[in-house]
Amino acid sequence: MRRSTGTEVGEATYQLKYQKDWSQVGPLAQAVATNVFPKLTQVGFVVPMPASNVRARQPVTEVAVELGRIIGKPVFSDLLRKAATGKSLKDLHSKAEKIAAIGGSFSVNDEITNVGCWNVLVVDDLFDSGASMDAACAVLRKYPKVGKIYVAALTWK
Repeated sequence: MRRSTGTEVGEATYQLKYQKDWSQVGPLAQAVATNVFPKLTQVGFVVPMPASNVRARQPVTEVAVELGRIIGKPVFSDLLRKAATGKSLKDLHSKAEKIAAIGGSFSVNDEITNVGCWNVLVVDDLFDSGASMDAACAVLRKYPKVGKIYVAALTWK
């Protein structure tokens, strides 16, 4: 993975994701809580983007859970699921190639037991082409318990 340069958040994200520096979780969540969350309208819950690689601890999930604690909102870590496609998006270059590789790999696990519809904040670590986020949001739009969808990516490629 190419190392992010230029921003404190980019460096913190790199340290968390690739160096397993779990001390970065709090500052990254606080950065979203301070700089992004106040600009959103009535977010009801937080959802982390599903990870591409299986890890014992998922960095994005850890940041989302800490963000939820800071802002006092529930986090549904298993609401959005991504099936393994067998293809690495890192090796693809165009958005069209990435969309084709993603296919229908995202699904919703109906883990919200309350009746109602809420605005959601989807948290991801890296925004590249937007293909994964587009696919995830398309699935969330069909879920009747989701109103508006907001997205916060910690850094971009």
